[in-house]
Amino acid sequence: MSQTNKMQSQKGFTLVEIAIVLVIIGLLLGGVLKGQELIQNARIKATQSEVQQWGAAVASYQERHENRLPGDDNTATTNAGNGNGQITGGERTVVFQHLALDGLIKGNYTGTNYPSNKWGGEVQILTNTPNGVFALAVCYTGLDQETATELDTKMDDGNGATGDVRRNNSAAYTATNNTVCFRM
Repeated sequence: MSQTNKMQSQKGFTLVEIAIVLVIIGLLLGGVLKGQELIQNARIKATQSEVQQWGAAVASYQERHENRLPGDDNTATTNAGNGNGQITGGERTVVFQHLALDGLIKGNYTGTNYPSNKWGGEVQILTNTPNGVFALAVCYTGLDQETATELDTKMDDGNGATGDVRRNNSAAYTATNNTVCFRM
């Protein structure tokens, strides 16, 4: 066989080389997917902790202010509420201003803004939740179906219509833009 024929027969990849490349690609994809799963789990755990912190902040405010709710407090010096024991309407954004002014949460709240959650939605503290179940709750808006279901499963019974974690309406969790409320 001449030198020219040997060089022509050497062009291309062998099956072993292709198999090695495919194994490497598979390992990389597996690592990326596992990394995404770890990030999602961290966000879920952080939200669980955050929900407890919101509840503790509201309870501390009530203890300091004769059982008045932040946002509804009619004795507050800034953006006083109507004192009817309900956090509704414009009082919902004032909650965070009252909590921040009392040093119970960090952030700059002017009485017109909500904190953001880890999924790009808002955190709201209110009474008489949209589903009419909880007297006082913290709600997270803008959650996708997987996240809403996972939070409900890890923190409650996995059914958005029952328990201490509820979806915002009577329908099942949808693909996007779910509001999930946690009883305080």
